[in-house]
Amino acid sequence: MIPPRPSAPDAHPYLRAATAGVRHHARALNRAASPDRGHLDTLHAHLTELHRFIDQLAEVAGPPHPAAGRHLATAHTRLWQATTELHSAFHLLPGNTAQADTETSACHPERLPEGPPVLTICQRHLATGHSIRRKTTPTDLRPHTTACVR
Repeated sequence: MIPPRPSAPDAHPYLRAATAGVRHHARALNRAASPDRGHLDTLHAHLTELHRFIDQLAEVAGPPHPAAGRHLATAHTRLWQATTELHSAFHLLPGNTAQADTETSACHPERLPEGPPVLTICQRHLATGHSIRRKTTPTDLRPHTTACVR
């Protein structure tokens, strides 16, 4: 068996940059102000891309390392749950219009949303939802907590 190579310091510069960007915004967010829809839309886009990346990692790691693949698949599912909650929070925040009731800001799959960013977040969420439903069962998607066992 070949021992794993240590990763070079610049092996994953874009992932480090994305992490630094999220960290920067978390520090810069004024604690007195509530997040706006723009923050949640951007964070939702980040999470859905991270979701896709973890899915690919789970597929690659699964066959040679089944235990690691199972943990990555679990992380994939938990990340989807977080993305769903973020999408729900997005719709509960008031929009840019004067009418901010839940009827106008809710996600209605049977009709087109009110436009950007609602259009983009709902389309992105729907596309990611199709992906997750092909690989998981409804039981897997139920929210629950687990303890870390080492």
